[in-house]
Amino acid sequence: MTQLFAPSELHVRDDSAKHAGHAGARPEGETHYNVEIVSPAFQGKSRVEMQRAVNSALKDEFDSGLHALSIKARAG
Repeated sequence: MTQLFAPSELHVRDDSAKHAGHAGARPEGETHYNVEIVSPAFQGKSRVEMQRAVNSALKDEFDSGLHALSIKARAG
């Protein structure tokens, strides 16, 4: 994600432990994440466009077990 968006800020938090026992959760974790990203690549994009771009960048992770992602994105 850092190469694609060149963010000025990027915070990624694994929230999987909070979702133990929920749908999509795996015992080993790494299924639920919170991402906060600030990037000039988002300039002029709507909130939905920014979230779609992040989801698209993480397609391989979703395909390999990422279940849920909370995204806070903004231009900067």
